[in-house]
Amino acid sequence: MKELKMCSTTFLMRVVSTLSRTKKLNWLPFFIFHFSFFILSGFSQVNPKLQSKLDTQAKEIEPKVIEWRRHIHQYPELSVNEFKTAAYVAEHLKKLGIEVQTGVAKTGVVGLLETGKPGPVIALRADMDALPVLERSNLPFASKEKAIYNGQEVGVMHACGHDSHVAILMGVAEILVKNKSDLKGMIKFIFQPAEEGGPVGEDRGANLMVKEGVLKNPNVDVIFGLHISSGTPIGVISYKAGGSAAANDDFYIKVKGRQAHGSSPWSGVDPIMVSSEIIMGLQTIISRQSDLTNEAAVITVGRFNSGIRENIIPEEANFSGTIRTLDTVMQKSIHERIRRTATKIAESAGATAEVYIEQQELVTFNDPSLTEKMLPSLRKAVGPDNVVNVKAGTGAEDFSFYQKKVPGLFFSVGAMPADKTKAGSHHTPDFYIDESGFITGVKAMLDLTVDYMYLKK
Repeated sequence: MKELKMCSTTFLMRVVSTLSRTKKLNWLPFFIFHFSFFILSGFSQVNPKLQSKLDTQAKEIEPKVIEWRRHIHQYPELSVNEFKTAAYVAEHLKKLGIEVQTGVAKTGVVGLLETGKPGPVIALRADMDALPVLERSNLPFASKEKAIYNGQEVGVMHACGHDSHVAILMGVAEILVKNKSDLKGMIKFIFQPAEEGGPVGEDRGANLMVKEGVLKNPNVDVIFGLHISSGTPIGVISYKAGGSAAANDDFYIKVKGRQAHGSSPWSGVDPIMVSSEIIMGLQTIISRQSDLTNEAAVITVGRFNSGIRENIIPEEANFSGTIRTLDTVMQKSIHERIRRTATKIAESAGATAEVYIEQQELVTFNDPSLTEKMLPSLRKAVGPDNVVNVKAGTGAEDFSFYQKKVPGLFFSVGAMPADKTKAGSHHTPDFYIDESGFITGVKAMLDLTVDYMYLKK
């Protein structure tokens, strides 16, 4: 892209020189304005009439996107259980005339739109699963669903916005089908299950979809994905080239002690007390043993389970949590320190500790060349002042498994209510997004898709 811009600048200088010699300077302002727009737009060859149609249709489909999102929000499903959501999506794609494959990675749906003309294969991804969170809102379409998770009944809620991702991609698919005659190549619509996790020790989500060949037959050239953000203003798109989100590893620690009566703890080995010391020790790995001037890192314990009665010191305690890293060397070091900290603290108390660490997501890595190439498309969707380059975060995304195989761009779309400076954060009962932000996602995905078709040689 830089080389193209340099060549174009040289060409522009020669034209200006020629116009000066022929004394036709009255054409100069007109020529400079239109040629400069051509350069700054990233050499998009999209027909202006097509672009106008896409913009109009994005606005027209907004009510449908909101309707779809509300339906999905009202009936959320946990990871690997997205049966109703998958059927809802598949029915929509089939009505559009798109070739549909179901049961991918257990509950995933993949649609393929063939334009009949040679061109790139572009994949667009939306995740479908919800979280074990009890919704705390007064929305008329609030979730009332419940499910069994880790052996206990829980509320189920789209507390991370995956319902909006699905609805946005459904809208994008409908618009692209309407404009099939103006497109080239193929488009894969990937509706993915289990981004939030799955059974321990089993492949799931993007990782399993890749293993089952979602990026092949036909081979995908590039993939785009988005995530709604309750903390970003409406109409704003944020991105980062290179590493943009953290690797995520889950850890599980089992501490075995010796059961005793609560009145005489000296006669046993208390696994709850030992586990508490281990949990405190894990925090020193971050605060005292990791070079945070290099990259950020996080260890969080999110679950603890032990005991059945107040006056019995139990035999065993189990707890688990998440590790977030942005650097592979730090990641390996933290894993080793977790194992050492847990086993040595347990040993010092006469207990034993078993540590299991499972990879969940890789570092989400936006291909720098692709990101630079597609920035004009994002800017076209919302205006240049509303596309913001941000620092890497410690959130994680299994979109990273697609990016390991093909160039990918993953970005965030703002949906923070205009009357708030802070909205309920993701993964909480108070999570809330403004639906007027959805059109930003629709326009961005449309512009990325169509522009890439015409930029790809």
